[in-house]
Formats: sequence, structure tokens, C-alpha cells
Amino acid sequence: MIAQPERKIALWHLGVAYTAFLIGTLMGVLQVFIRNDALQLPAWLDYYQILTAHGVLLALIYTTFFIFAFFITGMSKSLGSFGPKVRLFSWIGLWVTLLGTVMATVMIVAGEASVLYTFYAPLKANGFYYVGLALVIVGTWISSFALVGHYVVWRRNNKGQLSPLFAFMTVTTIVLWIIACLGVVATVLFQYIPWAFGWTDTINVELSRSLFWYFGHPLVYFWLLPAYIAWYTIVPKLLGVKVFSDSLARLAFVLFILFSIPVGFHHQLTEPGISNFWKFLQVVLTFMVIVPSLMTAFSMFATFEISGRKKGGTGLFGWFKKLPWRDVRFTSIFIAMVFFIPGGAGGIINASFQLNEVVHNTLWIVGHFHITVGTPVAMTFMGLTFWLIPYLTGRRFTKRMQRLGFVQIITWSIGMLLMSTAQHVLGLMGAPRRTAYSGYNGHPSAMEWFDGIISNHVTMAIGGTILFLSAMILMYIVIMTMFISPKAETPEQMVEFPLAESDMSHTPKWLENWWIWIGIAAALIIIAYAIPLTHMIQHAPPGSKGFITW
Repeated sequence: MIAQPERKIALWHLGVAYTAFLIGTLMGVLQVFIRNDALQLPAWLDYYQILTAHGVLLALIYTTFFIFAFFITGMSKSLGSFGPKVRLFSWIGLWVTLLGTVMATVMIVAGEASVLYTFYAPLKANGFYYVGLALVIVGTWISSFALVGHYVVWRRNNKGQLSPLFAFMTVTTIVLWIIACLGVVATVLFQYIPWAFGWTDTINVELSRSLFWYFGHPLVYFWLLPAYIAWYTIVPKLLGVKVFSDSLARLAFVLFILFSIPVGFHHQLTEPGISNFWKFLQVVLTFMVIVPSLMTAFSMFATFEISGRKKGGTGLFGWFKKLPWRDVRFTSIFIAMVFFIPGGAGGIINASFQLNEVVHNTLWIVGHFHITVGTPVAMTFMGLTFWLIPYLTGRRFTKRMQRLGFVQIITWSIGMLLMSTAQHVLGLMGAPRRTAYSGYNGHPSAMEWFDGIISNHVTMAIGGTILFLSAMILMYIVIMTMFISPKAETPEQMVEFPLAESDMSHTPKWLENWWIWIGIAAALIIIAYAIPLTHMIQHAPPGSKGFITW
């Protein structure tokens, strides 16, 4: 069991995370009924208000607080207890991030920030909304530097040794996060805040969007890499085997630093003002990110087969039957991995020059987002929740909770499959995203979108309803394991933090030379961004005044 101070910090992070999750999922179920034209909101609440709250609270706040709870727990477990300075700055990071969250949420609830979680200019929110978002980033940086400080102390005390795999992967994710945040920090501090408070009259829209997507795509990997950490370091322990390859795992994470950041233009393929050459270059770099994902898939299925055959599985697929399907922690993560297969394929479509023209502003993108972040990432976090909270609270994860856990992950899978598939198909038919319900005055072409069994907003609403019910089951499990379930009294009843052993005897030490990878990442970023961003600044249009359309 990790030290009490670290447990307390991690539990606070989880408490905030699941508070945001509860509100965010409620906003989500309201959305699908509005798009189905089955619900009318009261005059004081509008669709874009709840759409913004849904995106910010789930995609930004829930994930961020959960990830840092996971990192704090794992770093304390793998590197030893935190020192007093690390604990102090972890608390400061938590409170600064929470302050920013409250500020941004208040602005959304007050109707002052219905700009969606991408907050595209020239839509203009209250200046304090952007201040709140800036504080969220600053708070995560404080927490990040605290964890990196703990890692540096360990390296100093263990010279010449490679760090444990969990710690290496955590630092890799933090490095990616800090580099990625430079773009959104730059645009919020130097563009949005002066513009929103009236200190400047206009904003360079193309520059603001480019800086956002410099951050926005690696943000996806900030969500995904903690799930990969669980896949690499926890799943093998659940299976009773070692990590398949320590060096492969480390190399895969290093490649994410290199190739996940200089790719933001593939979100802007339909926008003018960016040369096709720079778009194409970043599309090529985007496809390079597929390599570490395929390395991860290979490693995972090799781990499954080694475990299954170790337990007596024979034949081509006999190992598959020997996997621990009755352990909800494993089953939830396995289902999450399976969902990532169509999610990754959809990402390849989105990043393709010509195919992006077909799907860019449609519900396809919403479906893709949910089947990548809302399932592989969220379901992995759910599987982690089933042991992380009992481990931190010292409470039992009872058989009743295990059964409810299976109900929760099955209903989440069904709901996401229905909703996401409907969104994909509706998007291919032409249904737009970022909009409330629109029947286009009964135009026949628009009405065709709603004719099919799958291509139907009713199907999407049914899937969203099942997802909301699944979320409520998860909230019940969270509350029970955090406050009510009986305390573990024997070692057999205690939930352990299951970190797998890793053979580092053949792992080259240069994989942990951070200056090499940060230097190469910086070079790639300069190649991909320096000239087009300079062009946007030097040849800037007059700029746009702010618009409030709600």
C-alpha cells in the first residue's frame, strides 16, 4: 500500500474526476434527445451550453484528473514515497487545476461560454472562461513537474539504472503533454485573453486554430497513453506473465513524443490559408503515429498468447479461452482494446486528404471521437477504477461490485456501439456536427438521413440512454468503493496495485536519454510549423471581431 499522503492526493483527484463525469454524462444524454427532436430545453438553457459542458467536463476535466490520480498512485508505487516538496506541489497543482475548472464551469453554466471545448474564434466567450482554462493547464504543469521531480530524485539515487517501466511511461506522457500545451498556452495568453477582455479588437483566426490543433491532436495521446500504460504494465500482471518486451514498450512511447505533435494541420485540411504542402507533410507524419500503435497491438496480443499457452491453451486459438474473462478488470480493458481497432481505422480515414473532404463537418467525426476516446480510453479508465479506488481506500471490491462491473462494461459497450455506429452512418449520409436538431424544413435529402434502422437519430438516442444508465452504474460503484464497501481485513481481501515485472537486461540505456528525444521532437515541430506559422503572422489578415451567437 502506498503512503497515506499520496493516497489522499490521488483520491481527491478521483473525486473531482467523477464529479465532472457525472455532470458531463448528464449533458450527453440531453444532447442525443435534443438531436432526436424529442426534448425542448427551458429558455435559460441552450444546446450549445450543454454541448460545451459535455466536451469540457468529460474530454478535458474527467480525463485530466483521472490521469493524474493514476500517475500519482503508480509513481509512488514504482519509485517509492514522495518527498515533502513533491507532495506540496502535487496539492498546489490539484487546487490550481480545480480553481480553473470551477471558473470555466461557472462561465459555461452562466451562459457566457457556449463556444464548445475547441473554443474556435471568432466565437467569443467571457474572458474569465479562458483564464479558467489557462489555470487548468498551469495546474497540470505544477503536478507534472512534481512527478518529474520525484523521478529525478530516483534517478539521482539510482545512477546507471533504467527507471521502472511505469515511471518511464509516465514521464514520457508528461513530456508530450508539456510540449503540446505550449500551443494552447500561447494562443490563450497572447490572443484569446487580450481579445476577450477588450484589450485588442480583433483576433487572427487561422493562427489561433493552428495553435489550438498543435495542442489538440497530442491531447488525444495524453488521454490514450495512460490507457497504454495500463495495457503494458498492468494487463501482464493480471495475466500472470512478464511484460512482453521492455525495450519495445519504451520505444513505442518515445515514438509518440516524436510523431504525435507535428500533425495538427490534419484537423485543418478543409481550411484556407495553409499551403497544401504543409498539410501533406503533417498528414505523412500523422500516418507515422500508426507505427507505435501497431507495435502496442503486437505486444498486447503476444502477451495474451503467452499467458494462454502458459495456462494450457493449445491449437491456433486455444490460448484465447484461457484468458481471465471472469476478472472484470481484464475484460473491460480487453473490450477497450477491441474498440480501438475500428477507432484507429476511422482515424486513418479522417487524416486522408480526399476522404477528409467527405466526413470533415459531419457526425462521422463525433462517432469517431466516441469510439476512440469514449471507449478505448474511457473503458480502460473504468477497468482501472475497479481496482484503483479500492486500493486507495483499503475497501473490498466485493463480488456484488464485480457483477455490477460486468453489467456496467457490457451496457457501455452496447450503448457506444449503437450511438457511435449511428453517428458514423449519419455522417456518411451528410448529417452535420456541432449543431442541434435540424430537419432542413423537411427537405427530402435531409429526411433520407433518418430512414434507416442505424442511420437514425432514434438509434443514437437509444445508445445515448444506455450509456447514461451505464454511467450511473459506474457512479454507484465509485461511491460504494470510495465510502461504503466494507474495509479489507485480510490480505486476500485487499486489492493490490498490479504492476508487472519487466526484463530490462536487454533494454538500451539511450532509450531513456530524454535530451535526444526532446531534441528530435523540437526539430520535427520546427520543420512542420515554423514556416506556416510565420507566414500566418507576417501575412495576417485584418482579423475578426468577436461573435456571440447564443
